Amino acid sequence: MNLIQLCSKLNASPMEDLTLPSYLLGAFRRKSITFANGLTDEKTIVYWFQSKSFTIDLRLKEANTTPVLDRQGWIGDTCWDQEQQLLSWHVTSNYQNHIQWPEPAKLHPIGNAILEFSPSNAYVEDWRQQVTRGLYLGLRLFKIENLETKQSYAADGGLIICDHFLAFAQSRHPDIQQRLNVHSTLSHAYTEQSINLEEIQDYEVSISFYRENIYLSTITDRVGTTIDLENFELLDAETLVQSKVIQGKNCRLYFKLDVFQPNFEFSTHTETTTASQRWLQQEQDHLFHATKITL
Repeated sequence: MNLIQLCSKLNASPMEDLTLPSYLLGAFRRKSITFANGLTDEKTIVYWFQSKSFTIDLRLKEANTTPVLDRQGWIGDTCWDQEQQLLSWHVTSNYQNHIQWPEPAKLHPIGNAILEFSPSNAYVEDWRQQVTRGLYLGLRLFKIENLETKQSYAADGGLIICDHFLAFAQSRHPDIQQRLNVHSTLSHAYTEQSINLEEIQDYEVSISFYRENIYLSTITDRVGTTIDLENFELLDAETLVQSKVIQGKNCRLYFKLDVFQPNFEFSTHTETTTASQRWLQQEQDHLFHATKITL
């Protein structure tokens, strides 16, 4: 069954137990990053998809020409420290072979933006919410079963749908990843000929903007194809399975339901004081004459 159709069989997830600030949920594009040395990057393509408990992240220097060794993408558990008001990630699998962004995040939401400050003041990032309302679904991949060999292996990945935005992640086959783990970086593994470019791209993070063709991906050949939403079935209230061909082998992908909301309202504005509201209205001719919503 098509995944969107299967959603009619799912129960809406409770949101009262959310451990993250609600303004973090959704799909975000990085507008800019400014570093402590005064340099600002407004060109690198970065997307952050946030489910209820996990993150999918993709970073490319260019949409379709980023060298294989320079691509970044990962999936990980999202951790919120309520006392310190800090966001961090337990990155369980990574396209690269080391953690490129080790600092936690100090966040400040305003409007449809989230400003992310590194506690060391090394950088500040400006993120923009891409969605306002619609389907919100997060599935966490945990196992792949090869139906031909009757063998299963642990996998990490996930699928996040935010209205018409889709992100999919799938970790490398364990045999490939094991050869990588003895190296400090992806570049070192490639230089030492422990892995080739095709095997490096066995790690997938792909993004589609309109539930159609993939526009951005860590895998060159995935661009222009689609994120497969067919052949899903519901095993129980918390587990979904997808039948899929992987490298010519018939497989089953097992997902845990992380979040499902059929018509979720994503955060695109923040509250302010009564005094500031009066000021905004009083000075709107000057303040808003050249403004627009920037995604």
